Amino acid sequence: MLNETITQKKTIFSFEVFPPKKTMPVETIYNTLDQLKELKPDFISVTFGAGGSENCENAVEIAKYIKNVCKVKSVIHMPCLNMTKDDALFVLKEFQNAGIENILALRGDRISGKEPANEFFHADELIKFIKEFDKTRTDGKNFKIFGACYPELHPESKSVYDDVDFLKQKVDAGASHLLSQLFFDNEQFYRFLERCQIKGINVPIEAGIMPATNKKSIERMVSMTNAVLPKKFTDMMERYSDYPEAIRDAGIAYAVDQIVDLITHGVQGIHLYTMNTPIVAQKIYEATHSLFEVAPLK
Repeated sequence: MLNETITQKKTIFSFEVFPPKKTMPVETIYNTLDQLKELKPDFISVTFGAGGSENCENAVEIAKYIKNVCKVKSVIHMPCLNMTKDDALFVLKEFQNAGIENILALRGDRISGKEPANEFFHADELIKFIKEFDKTRTDGKNFKIFGACYPELHPESKSVYDDVDFLKQKVDAGASHLLSQLFFDNEQFYRFLERCQIKGINVPIEAGIMPATNKKSIERMVSMTNAVLPKKFTDMMERYSDYPEAIRDAGIAYAVDQIVDLITHGVQGIHLYTMNTPIVAQKIYEATHSLFEVAPLK
C-alpha cells in the first residue's frame, strides 16, 4: 500500500488540480492525472470548492485515483468557512474511509449571496478540530495537515506582519507543511521567508507558481490575491496576450525563470498550479527537473 505520508529530503515538486465542472463526469480529469503522474511529482493536491460538504464526493474520488491508480501521494483541500462542525466531521470521516491522509486546511473564500456557517472563522480553528478528530481514531493514524500562506498581503489583512502572526497560529495549531499563494515577483517571496524565519516558523514552505498562459485567468487571480506584477511580467502580458500560443510560451518561460531562481536560492519546494493543463506542466518539468535532483535541502 502506498505510504501517503510526505517526507522531505530534497526540493519538493508538486501539482494542484481541480475537479471538473459539476456538469462533467469526474472521470474527465483522469487523463490529465495520467499525464501528470509521468512527471513524478512528490504529491498532487485537489481543490475542494468553497461551498461546503456537498463538494466532497468528486474531490475524494480524484484524491483516491491519484493515490491508488497514479501511485502518487495526494493532498485534499478542506475549506471550512461554509462548513458547520457536523459538516466537517462528515468530511473527515469520508477522508478517513477513503484512505486519504493529507489535508490542506483552509478558511476558504466567501461566497457572494451566501452567509458563512459561522462555526469556523479561521483555518487554525479547523486545524485544531482535525487534531481533536485524530484523537478519536481507532486505526492508529493521524492526518498530516498542510496550511496555506500569502507571500504578499492577504486581501483581508492590514499588514504583512499580521499575516505572519496568523500563519504562526496555524503552525502552532498543527500545520506542518505550507503551500503559498501564487506570486510573480520572487523578491516578495524571499522577504516573506525572512518574516517567517524571524517569527519562528520552521516548517517547509513551498512556493506557489502559476504559469501565465491565459490573460483573463491571470487577471482574475491577481484581482483576488493582490499579487505584485513586475514590469517584466506586465510587458510580457501586454506584448503577447492577443496571441494564445505566444502567451503560453512566454508564460511558461517566465515560470521557468522563477523556478530556476527559487531553487537556486534554496526554497523548500515548488507547488505548480497546473490549471488542469498537463502540457504546461510537462514543458516546465522538462526545463527544470534536473535542478530538483541536484539541489538537496541544506
